[in-house]
Amino acid sequence: MPAFTVRQAPAKALEALTHSGLSPLLARIFASRSVIEKEQLATVLDKLHAPHTMLNLPSMALLLADAVAARKKLLIVADYDADGATACAVGLRALRAMGAVVDYLVPNRFEYGYGLTPEIVQLAAREKSPDVIITVDNGIASVDGVAEANRLGLKVLITDHHLPGDTLPDAWCIINPNQAGCPFPSKNLAGVGVMFYLMLALRAVLRERGMQQLPNLAHLLDLVALGTVADVVRLDANNRILVQHGLQRIRTGRAQPGITALLRVAKRDPARASTYDMGFAIGPRLNAAGRLTDMSLGIECLTTDDATRAQTIANELDALNRERRSIEADMQESALAALELTPDAASYTISLYDPQWHQGVIGIVASRLKDKFHRPAVAFARGAEGEIKGSARSIHGLHLRDALDILSKREPGLILKFGGHAAAAGLTLREVDYEKFQTGFEAVARTLLAPADLDREIETDGSLPVEHATLNIALELQDGIWGQGFPEPRFLDAFEVVQQRVVGERHLKLRLRRDGRIFEGILFGHNEPLPETINAAYRFSVNEYNGMQTTQVVVDHWEPL
Repeated sequence: MPAFTVRQAPAKALEALTHSGLSPLLARIFASRSVIEKEQLATVLDKLHAPHTMLNLPSMALLLADAVAARKKLLIVADYDADGATACAVGLRALRAMGAVVDYLVPNRFEYGYGLTPEIVQLAAREKSPDVIITVDNGIASVDGVAEANRLGLKVLITDHHLPGDTLPDAWCIINPNQAGCPFPSKNLAGVGVMFYLMLALRAVLRERGMQQLPNLAHLLDLVALGTVADVVRLDANNRILVQHGLQRIRTGRAQPGITALLRVAKRDPARASTYDMGFAIGPRLNAAGRLTDMSLGIECLTTDDATRAQTIANELDALNRERRSIEADMQESALAALELTPDAASYTISLYDPQWHQGVIGIVASRLKDKFHRPAVAFARGAEGEIKGSARSIHGLHLRDALDILSKREPGLILKFGGHAAAAGLTLREVDYEKFQTGFEAVARTLLAPADLDREIETDGSLPVEHATLNIALELQDGIWGQGFPEPRFLDAFEVVQQRVVGERHLKLRLRRDGRIFEGILFGHNEPLPETINAAYRFSVNEYNGMQTTQVVVDHWEPL
């Protein structure tokens, strides 16, 4: 049973935020998220960190401006997730609007794997004949791929946000806020954020050179917001500004046709779009293309200006997502069955391999296992001949990329390649080395984690005073910019369960009583009866039905009282 904890709001920050005009409830919520003054909540674009503070960004903008002026053939090589797709779309839309000759290529993950590999460079040279390759959301680990590009006489511009390895590629230029020596204040930009910054800098150079009719890049912020939220990067102040303005464009009917179409197939109202919709409605549908086929379909959805075509593609992506959910459910069932056959409560990690698993869905399975058992989890599927590909997800306390780096140095040659960041990573092994990896990964985790790290804690914002449990508060919370590192408020209170019934075969519809007041509630993914009284961690949200808005308690976790 998880332990409930309450986030602490520092007294000085709480006092300052209250005196600045915030309600006591919101002051408590923001103070517990390291906000110490109201100015930190400002979302004006002028508050964005300046592009020139990113290492090499001014130089890359000059190189790119020269390439645009010389009509060089540019080729964006994208990653196959939502971040990579939105970064590619930002680059295509902005560069075309600034007069560039630009195309794109997105690797099929099942044939070419991740990043700018030598094989992708050869494919690009053969089919696209570019002068300059621009990577988005990848490339920082592509030492061999860049070497191949150099051999073929191709220039490579790397835009990435993943953590660099010990050796950087010998590229024409690299921008990445996480590379050594980069003074850019926000290390949490997604790949789409890095590309957006490059386009800002390029536009400034072209303006200085006298180019007329330059595009308003704010029109691309809905794409930036989607990629940022879907990639689950930390929503620091800089990212919250980007997401806030992207959401404003969506809510006011100014989104790209593809984003509007994806919201429509997900049965979400664009006027009420939220970060939750981006992370759990649009993002998965876009990612389904990269997981089951390739991301070209998703990129076309985000770059077409034809609303009818966008809707057709969104329908295809929705069908792919339903297929993905079915595959995932089967894989998760087999994973749980495997764990029941080999129980090990003392294990610090979970590593599972099934040759029948779908390579495009192992990341989701690893995430589900991590959430269920609160352990770092790696799921493997069969890759190239004699190899297996793994996708890993981690808990707080274990930095995945660092852990894999340690293991690769302890066991040279065990991991053929790997990359990622603190919470997620990918890797490739020889199939015969799976058990050796399983043992080695467990040993590394035991050196990096303490037993207490394996105890699940559910962070909450404490009690929601009944007088604040209003529709206006629910609407204000719903419209907030919440996500990784700036979590949506979750409250903790005791309720009497007045009524409960199963809906949709697997959810509980609830009526709950607290302090004499009745609350409508829902508990998703649970169809067993609850006890008469519960302690519940919950989100206070808005339920819309038949044009009516009412408040709703969405129970995330509970324990009997």
